[in-house]
Amino acid sequence: MASFQTPIGMRSSTMLETSCGYLLKELQMIWDEVGEDQFDREKVLLDLEQECLEVYRKKVDGANVSRSRLHQELAEAEAEFTHLLLSLGERSLPGRPEKMTGTLKEQLDSITPALREMRLRKEERMKQFRDVQGQILKISAEIVNENDDSTPIVIVNENDLSLKKLEEYQNELQRLHSEKNERLQRVEKYIDTVHKLSATLGIDASTIITKIHPSLDEPFGRSKNISDSILEKLKRTVESLKEEKQQRLEKLHNLGKALTNLWDLMDSPYGDRRLFSHVIRLLSVSSPEISDPGSLALYIIEQAEAEVKRLDQLKASMMKELFIKKQKELEDICNKSHMEIPSRLEMEKIINLINSGEIDHVNLLTSMDEQISRAKEEASSRKTIMEKVEKWMLACDEERWLEEYSMDQSRYSVSRGAHKNLRRAERARITVNKIPALVELLLAKTKSWEAERSKVFLYDEVPLLAMLEEYNALRQEKEEEKMRLREKKKFQTQVAIEPESFYGSRPSTSSRRLSNASINGGYSNAITLNRRLSLGIQQLGSNSTNSANVGTSFMKEGKTSPEQHTPLRHNLVSQIRDETASVVSTFSGPISP
Repeated sequence: MASFQTPIGMRSSTMLETSCGYLLKELQMIWDEVGEDQFDREKVLLDLEQECLEVYRKKVDGANVSRSRLHQELAEAEAEFTHLLLSLGERSLPGRPEKMTGTLKEQLDSITPALREMRLRKEERMKQFRDVQGQILKISAEIVNENDDSTPIVIVNENDLSLKKLEEYQNELQRLHSEKNERLQRVEKYIDTVHKLSATLGIDASTIITKIHPSLDEPFGRSKNISDSILEKLKRTVESLKEEKQQRLEKLHNLGKALTNLWDLMDSPYGDRRLFSHVIRLLSVSSPEISDPGSLALYIIEQAEAEVKRLDQLKASMMKELFIKKQKELEDICNKSHMEIPSRLEMEKIINLINSGEIDHVNLLTSMDEQISRAKEEASSRKTIMEKVEKWMLACDEERWLEEYSMDQSRYSVSRGAHKNLRRAERARITVNKIPALVELLLAKTKSWEAERSKVFLYDEVPLLAMLEEYNALRQEKEEEKMRLREKKKFQTQVAIEPESFYGSRPSTSSRRLSNASINGGYSNAITLNRRLSLGIQQLGSNSTNSANVGTSFMKEGKTSPEQHTPLRHNLVSQIRDETASVVSTFSGPISP
């Protein structure tokens, strides 16, 4: 009962005065008099509510169907009207409000005349579009040189019939009228470019232009063909002339470089060079910068080619001098870096081939240039090692001087210049002490160089590693010899002291010392070993003056085998070892401090 009374209580007072309200009130009074149960009352009221809802629902559904049909007709009319407005580019139809009011039937009756008016406007606008587009197609065909008398087929886009689009087509029509003048200007520009390029290349421009189309070479005022095909032919002709200009310039660049090289190679006089100065000036000029008439004419190229040919023939006759000049350059590089140099015998064979004409001159000079380049590169890679070798040899010279200075009995005497020798001796000792580390560094760098290049590092045709190893071996022998001398001195001193201990001390000490001559003789022989060691290093390092006749041919890039120099080093080592044995056998007493 509460669910039914709630909506009834929300109604206005006038609704309660209806027949339904009186009947409901009367029914409640009857139920109160009868004493109807509350549950039964609510059930009856719920049934009454359901029956009323069914009746209302049927009426509402019928009204909804009718309204939907009217809505659909109105929506279709508005959609067509809106589409016509959009296609014609208009916002609204004059006299028709933007927002329609009234019932659906009234709105449908009000839009029908406006829709009829928009359909008429569409037909008129399409006729305008057909006229403008037809003229555009006709003029376009004339520009592309298509002679077709048939009426062009015009397709109008019904989705865009706005005044803006119509104005675009009208502007296009005006553009086509102005394009003719633009094409005429392009044709004139192409023709002017053809004339300029032809003048630079030294050829006739009229022949080229007439070949493209006869109307192009007519005086001003005459009709010229301005179709796309003619413009394309003119464009290709200009590109072809520019390409020809670039090719001729490149050819003159190559000829100019060849002339410069040949002039420098043969020291040509200024008079010969001045005749082709215009060709040399083109070396620093690009193609767009050249505009002088006849500057790239064929006869200039032919003259330059003839001069290059003449100089080539002259160069062939001077090949011997050129080869000897490059040979001298190669030998200077090798001598400066103490590398192996080409043998004289091999060079004489090449000169004989040059004299007999059995060798290609160009390939020979190219080969010499390549060898010079390789020699420079190898000299550069040897630079660090050579600097260390020079330091090592200077240190060996200091070592020899120090040994000679140590033999001087009057080195501590007060004499003029003695203090300078003392200072030099101190510096020499510091330098000599650095020799072992320097030699080890040289060994490491030389081994790394040989591993990297897979060849032996030669110093005046003697393997540097062998020199360093021999030096280390001889230095070790010298150190061992010094140790033996010290042990022998110690032993002889002990033998001389033991009789004194047995018989008692003597006032005189002369019997406990060896004669100065004996001592100095043994020490002098030891010094001799050091001197010969240093002299041996110098001898190995000074073979550059006699190495030209014993080295292998650098032209064939042959490598000198280390075994070829074994007798030289063996003789030197044997000589030094014999001197060492001589020192051991002749030393007969200790060295007094």
